[in-house]
Amino acid sequence: MADQPPLSLQGARKGELRTQFGALCYRVRRGKVQILVITSRRSKRWIVPKGWPMEGKTPAASAAQEAWEEAGVRGKVGETALGAYTYGKTTAWGGDLSCVVMLYPVLVKSLAKSFPESGQRRRKWVSRKKAAKKVDEEGLARLILSFEPAGTRKRS
Repeated sequence: MADQPPLSLQGARKGELRTQFGALCYRVRRGKVQILVITSRRSKRWIVPKGWPMEGKTPAASAAQEAWEEAGVRGKVGETALGAYTYGKTTAWGGDLSCVVMLYPVLVKSLAKSFPESGQRRRKWVSRKKAAKKVDEEGLARLILSFEPAGTRKRS
């Protein structure tokens, strides 16, 4: 796991913190790691696929399912989390939820043109450095910058 800074509860009490599972979708091109970022449905901010726990699925399998639904990714998910980050989620009813996201690596094998949320999101391949600049969450940016898949050497 990456050097993990303390998590913020985003102003929530311990019992109010919600857990999500996220996918850091990546590929290696000419020796360089690229990260797939997607837009959120409402605000169109750049994010990574993530969502709620799913009945009968492991955290890693839930992350892989979110990568499919939100980005059309088919790939190989790592079973060990890279780390965690927190963010405040604005709900459809206008409330705020504090969430902690366990982030799993997903080596992208293919991208589908048609997937469940294809009409609602954009997706883009970028370097680790650009991905870290595009996302709003500081903890996610740190995890992206420190991510080094097996068999690659970290580059800026």
